[in-house]
Amino acid sequence: MTSAFRTRIVKPLKTLKTLTVPLDADSFPGGLPSFLVRDDLLCWTRREAGLVGFGEVARFTATGPERFLEADIWWRHLVLEAEIEDAVEWPGTGPVAFGSFAFSKASAHESRLIVPEIVVGLRGGRAWLTQLTFDDVELTEAGARAALDRWLASAAAGPGGTAADGTTPETGSGAGPGADPSQAGRAVVRPLPLAAGATLHTGSLTEEDWMAAVAAGVEEIRAGALEKLVLARDVVATLPTGVNAAQVLRELSARYRECWTYGVDGLVGATPEMLIQVEGRTAQARVLAGTLDRRDADGMAGSPLEFAERVLAGSEKQRHEHDIAIQSLTTQLAPFSEAMNAHSEPFILELPNVWHLASDVKAELTEVEGHVPTCLALINALHPTAAVCGTPTTVAGALIRKLEHLDRGPYAGPVGWLDAAGNGEWGIALRGAVIETPKTVRLYAGCGVVEGSVPEAELAETWAKFRPMLESLGINS
Repeated sequence: MTSAFRTRIVKPLKTLKTLTVPLDADSFPGGLPSFLVRDDLLCWTRREAGLVGFGEVARFTATGPERFLEADIWWRHLVLEAEIEDAVEWPGTGPVAFGSFAFSKASAHESRLIVPEIVVGLRGGRAWLTQLTFDDVELTEAGARAALDRWLASAAAGPGGTAADGTTPETGSGAGPGADPSQAGRAVVRPLPLAAGATLHTGSLTEEDWMAAVAAGVEEIRAGALEKLVLARDVVATLPTGVNAAQVLRELSARYRECWTYGVDGLVGATPEMLIQVEGRTAQARVLAGTLDRRDADGMAGSPLEFAERVLAGSEKQRHEHDIAIQSLTTQLAPFSEAMNAHSEPFILELPNVWHLASDVKAELTEVEGHVPTCLALINALHPTAAVCGTPTTVAGALIRKLEHLDRGPYAGPVGWLDAAGNGEWGIALRGAVIETPKTVRLYAGCGVVEGSVPEAELAETWAKFRPMLESLGINS
């Protein structure tokens, strides 16, 4: 392989062994966000549920057009040979890998699957702890709990790891970090001051140049070259006091509870869009297209939601953009499904910064060549959707490379997790950023461009989409 398209595997030449034991969910009433205590952790959380991983025992990386299929083959071979002891048998138990994939097949950014040493999970009222290793040692419940305790106790010694109140977490039972029972189940969000000395810098394009790119995209659409185009831009935040990734994840999980908060190898964010969720033979997706800044409702007649329904759901431009996104996903998912249904009308998804037109899609997967397709096989077929690229995909992708002057890296690529049973949740890495150095963060935001798009309005939309990350960094926006 050339340097631009390569595969690299970091794994001991031994068999993966895993042990999953139940935990008492009531022993950490704050849910999974109470485990967000280290900058180097892996996470996928929504509300109080999800998965948090500590450490790393194996890693797969690849670039190029076959990155999803190569990762799928690696994972299936790894878990096929694994020694699995699972007392819970629930989606997310047993062997688990967290992943992040580059948006573009031409990107130099390495896509990756990471197998952690310890995973804590919470879902549907069940909680569990999994230990994973390649060592020739006996895995025991006591040993797994002790390993979790070590990771939590060393949080303050890790790179920027601290508990939510700025202290080192107290541990004991291995069930979770110590917490004030009076705060059980409550996400405390404090007003964020401007981070001391924080600055924002222009990314790959200035605002004027980016608006010119939007205008050029609109002209291509009017000329009939394509129907929709998604253009992204970046800004770079510098924080002299340093970036606390764990604090960023806690802020996002508390403020954006309807989103999926993710953290994988320096990629952090809270996405409202589910590319594909697989549980058994059932697949689900949440498609978003059409955005309205909540600040636009200030001073308007009626309730904010009434304003959103009137302006967003009543907009021909926004509805057209949404219809394209739904058609893109359902068309690509259809060959893998024996039944599928989607909302006949989009609903308004309310987030703290914006409203979206949203639709949920559910499908029953069919067997292809004797097997139900895996998460990564589905992602290979679905990505990139019209919601993050445009349509037709090939034309939009080429125009993105021409106009953006930007390697999106993992932005707008799939991010999530999968287990050995084929279950998994993969969102689209939106409302996020890449921590590039201990003091710098590159933020990304994009907009769907259709024939009726106005460059100034699209620019304003990107700032609304930057807001979750800016707030979590302590930067006023």
